Amino acid sequence: MAATADRHIEHLLRRAGFGARPDELALYGAMSINQAVNALVTFESVPDAVDGLIGQPGYIGMTIAGAFAPQANINHARQRWLFRMVHSDRPLQEKMTLFWHNHFATGYTKIAGAVGAAEAARYLAAKSTEDPGQVRGQIELLRERALGSFNDILLGIAKDTAMLIWLDGRTNTKAKPQENFGREIMELFTVGVGHYTEADVYAAARVFSGWNLQRAGGAATDPASRQEFNYFANQHDTAAKTFSFAIYPDGGKTIPARAASDGMQDGVDFINGLAAHPNTARYIAAKLYRFFVTDFGAVNVTFVNRVAAVFLQSRGDMRAVMREVLLSPELWDESAYFARYSWPLEFVVRAIKDVGWPGFSVSDTLTPLSNMGQILFEPPDVSGWDAGQTWFSTSAMLARMNFASTLAANQKFNLATAVKSAGASKTPEALLSYFVEALPTAPLDASVTAELSNYLRATGGWSGADAQLQAKAPGVVHLIAGSPEYQLV
Repeated sequence: MAATADRHIEHLLRRAGFGARPDELALYGAMSINQAVNALVTFESVPDAVDGLIGQPGYIGMTIAGAFAPQANINHARQRWLFRMVHSDRPLQEKMTLFWHNHFATGYTKIAGAVGAAEAARYLAAKSTEDPGQVRGQIELLRERALGSFNDILLGIAKDTAMLIWLDGRTNTKAKPQENFGREIMELFTVGVGHYTEADVYAAARVFSGWNLQRAGGAATDPASRQEFNYFANQHDTAAKTFSFAIYPDGGKTIPARAASDGMQDGVDFINGLAAHPNTARYIAAKLYRFFVTDFGAVNVTFVNRVAAVFLQSRGDMRAVMREVLLSPELWDESAYFARYSWPLEFVVRAIKDVGWPGFSVSDTLTPLSNMGQILFEPPDVSGWDAGQTWFSTSAMLARMNFASTLAANQKFNLATAVKSAGASKTPEALLSYFVEALPTAPLDASVTAELSNYLRATGGWSGADAQLQAKAPGVVHLIAGSPEYQLV
């Protein structure tokens, strides 16, 4: 823990990441806002070495039974992603991966019910470099393409094994067109409700007929064996498909009849048409506004129009789009500071970065996160998590307060040491000032500050002795991190 830096950099890193470690504050604090945004969106220039730090001294721990196998054990996969959120030097990549995970919401339990627990974890979380069959899980696809072309992300998702199981695309044949993916690619992934018809849903199902799965890599007992995308020409509906909106740049609404051998192009044409649709640009822009700027009040139309224009002009280049988002006047307006309800994951990872992690395990966040309403790889349905103020039921807020207490108690010796090192142990006011700065929140009301001060003085005289600091420092950190003001980012 360190007393914090520039409030504008803190604001940027709460939105473009999950808060900031002291080293992140130092790094980005030496930059202008433009330089910091450029560094965040060009994250490929930073080595992605974070997974190699797992288990090393100085980093948050994991609690693993047996060999570490995130490609086969969903608990391990969740811990690895949480570790990355805390320690990655590419914060925007992880934040965008979470955004896409919610946008293309895919749940582990249904997939595990279809193919088994280990295979489900594999199709969601495996890295191709660690998997004997070079399977790349869905989350790795989203991470690799986090700021790539939206067309490429959409095409990758349409061929993704986990998605083909989740939305039943593996059963889509010309005799029985399966409508789930065709519906959701329009309703939830691109143009949004009200911009397609039921006839479009049926036509979309026919477009993707034959986009199924096959077993590859040998017998099922072979570690390299896996289910992977395959286009089955004999299962594709070759007839023309007409939509209520343009598919082609010339305004054409009909995907022409094709030979079965060329039928996969139907899906590519459809995806390209959706990605270029003006309503897709507006739909994505509105979701980015809610996720990166504010979820208070109505979506800002000026922001949506401007970001949508960048989306269309750049042909869905998400790097250009996110540069616009992170430099937008709406993000930097004073009214946007602490104007988003933090997701449970944002709250937990930010608290760990603010409070500290030596001796703490990411495993200790999993049950609290579930109690707060968010489990990685387990969105409640295809529409993703119902975010905003709905995160804050009485039980969910209690879970947040309890987590703050657990983390602060775990870090009590480190917190006491940090206070002494900063010369903030001599008076209750100095200690309180230190922690209010180290755990930035929405402005605290004077009555809240007075209550915090009363807590520090409640047991009589102030000595600043180690025992007193080890009791009071975690106590006040618990109260700040568990406060309503800290739940805003």
